Amino acid sequence: MITEIEQQTLDIDWFLTDGHHIGFMASGGGRLPDSVARSSENNEKLVSYFRGLPEISACTVNPELDDILTKIHGSGADERYLEDYISMTKKGLYSFDKTNFNNFLDGQYHLVAIPIKALIISDLPKDILGILKETQCSDKISDVKKLDCKSW
Repeated sequence: MITEIEQQTLDIDWFLTDGHHIGFMASGGGRLPDSVARSSENNEKLVSYFRGLPEISACTVNPELDDILTKIHGSGADERYLEDYISMTKKGLYSFDKTNFNNFLDGQYHLVAIPIKALIISDLPKDILGILKETQCSDKISDVKKLDCKSW
């Protein structure tokens, strides 16, 4: 289990699917979906698996990202901010960040980067797919620029 204290104090990587594509999420001190929080072991399996994948794609940074970050945090995206998101997106994942850092109850995430060639769930081994399918997004990941995970 990932405790509420851990969720509030850590930037935890987690993943979701829309049944076809895969999203990489950085929690920014926010509340995790129950499906993620109930098993730190399963989440670590996903983190290890996806971080260990080779790069398969080029990526595009959300053209609205600087505006989003400047409006919320007072500055745009720099190379240091983008590094991890671009790394994960090059593995074929859609990358999202928590919009309001350290606001535990706010579930807003914004799109950071889009893969040119997306990894799809049929490419995953069964054990990874089984864990990933526990966290479903009702929106089509490839079409969204914002997600609200508050109700998950």
